[in-house]
Amino acid sequence: MKPFRSRLTLILLLLVGVSVLAAGLTMAKVFRDSHIHSLEEYMGREISLLEDLLELPALPEGSASTPAIFEDEARRLAQLTDSRVTFVDREGRVIGDSQSDPSSMDNHLDREEIRTSRPDRPGHSVRYSDTLGRDMLYVAAPIVSDGGFDGYIRLSMSLAIVEEGLQRGWIIMGSALVVLFLIAAAVSYRLAKGLTRPIEHIMDTANRISKLDYDARVGPMRRDEIGQLGASIDNMADSLQAQMLTIRDNESLLQNVLDNMTGGIIMVDEQENIGLVNRQAQRMLGIRSDRVVGRPYVELKRFYELTRFIEEGLQRKVRMHDELTLFVPEERLITLDGVPMTVRDKSYHGMLFLFQDISDIRRLERMRSEFVANVSHELKTPVAAVQGFAETLLAGGVKDEETARSFLKIIYDEGDRLNRLIGDILDLSKIESRRIQLDYAPVHVLTLFESVSKVLEGAAEHKRIEIRLNVPEELFIEADEDRLRQIFINLVGNGVSYTPEGGRIVIKVEEFADGEYEDERVRFSIVDNGIGIPKKDLPRIFERFYRVDKARSRSSGGTGLGLSIVKHLVELHRGSISVESELGVGSTFSVELPVLQENP
Repeated sequence: MKPFRSRLTLILLLLVGVSVLAAGLTMAKVFRDSHIHSLEEYMGREISLLEDLLELPALPEGSASTPAIFEDEARRLAQLTDSRVTFVDREGRVIGDSQSDPSSMDNHLDREEIRTSRPDRPGHSVRYSDTLGRDMLYVAAPIVSDGGFDGYIRLSMSLAIVEEGLQRGWIIMGSALVVLFLIAAAVSYRLAKGLTRPIEHIMDTANRISKLDYDARVGPMRRDEIGQLGASIDNMADSLQAQMLTIRDNESLLQNVLDNMTGGIIMVDEQENIGLVNRQAQRMLGIRSDRVVGRPYVELKRFYELTRFIEEGLQRKVRMHDELTLFVPEERLITLDGVPMTVRDKSYHGMLFLFQDISDIRRLERMRSEFVANVSHELKTPVAAVQGFAETLLAGGVKDEETARSFLKIIYDEGDRLNRLIGDILDLSKIESRRIQLDYAPVHVLTLFESVSKVLEGAAEHKRIEIRLNVPEELFIEADEDRLRQIFINLVGNGVSYTPEGGRIVIKVEEFADGEYEDERVRFSIVDNGIGIPKKDLPRIFERFYRVDKARSRSSGGTGLGLSIVKHLVELHRGSISVESELGVGSTFSVELPVLQENP
């Protein structure tokens, strides 16, 4: 901005200088013209006076020589008037001159002062005199003297006096102009500074705004046009800041939406470069946005089916839908939708591809199908048994009372198993849909396990299985006592069912502090020395209807839903369950529960 101030100052100085110079030249010309005009009038008056005083004789006719009186008279008048005096006859011949020989002078009839002179108005001219070698003022007038002379008298005066006066005037005026120029320079600089300083401030503010500093403001200024410009800049900055804040809020909102979407998004622009990858797409495809954004989509070449779908979408530029199987590294089933991106003018800007991982949905659908099939199978078996034995009895084919009684016992057992199966299915359905309400209350753990042992006492004594309790006497836990009893009856009951005769089951309870949950917890361990569980079956042991030994499970009267119900009830209590087992050695089911439940 300082060069602009310097240029403005220079322009102002030039304007002042040109103005002062023009004024000086004008004044010099006026001074010179005025002085010359005054001399002309003065010399004209002198000629009028001389005409009245002169008594020059008439020139003899036909004589080529001029009387000496004209030369003498010219010299005498020159001394009186302090000017050069010249006498010219009517034919323009010089007959007397106060400074030169008349015979050596040219004819003066065509001289401007002679030619333009009138009896009532002297003629005058200013020209360079070749005779004297300087500028001269000539004033001439026709005269007729009392002595009979009829011709012209011309007075001439050197303009050296005028030039000297003009030169002195130039010196005085030049000095004044220098002083005036210096004053004008100082005033111009201050004026330029006063004009440019607010403009500099406005430009600096505008530059800061252009560099994304939207807090920059011009601030209060003077009330002229520059002040109005500063106010306009501030208003523009306020509007721009509000718009940018809105844009940033919208961008933040959009980014949050993109980051928290359950589906993945990949945007490919019209140059076939990846423009956007959201967080879910990165997770689903195992890629990083900073490595793929701005690069061609073909760099996703390890996903052959995906790149082929993207290529087809970019070629067709229409909505598309498909299901693909990707391995990243595990197998994932995804639905893929391609949508062309257009703006208001309907111009094409690339394709937007939306991913949705439906692996869990398909797995749940398979689980549901398997569950329906298992339920149907489990229900069909006791129903078939009841129906078969009942038909046999109804047909009267059994005459032996003991055989009939065994048939009725089978029908009763199968009906009881069917009833328990239906109850477990309904119970599991309520638990999974979270339609059950837990009634939390303090539970004395030792009393709880004593009641569990009493329930299973008959089955344990039948197989001569010892149930040992290793439970602190003063331990209480906040839980739903009925559901807690259901959990441990299932776990201990499984131990009784799969432990050979003469075995033992140990129930151990201990408190511990868990840093992960930041609360006190209780670990319940159900340890048996039964047949154990193969390692390949451990990951699926808590699935519905999953049995390690299907034949033995049915013979023991199990429904295949007990452990699944136990797992869901433990999770409803904010706990966890795990199992460790070794074939031929035994199994250990561990349940961890918090001492206190969170307030709902």
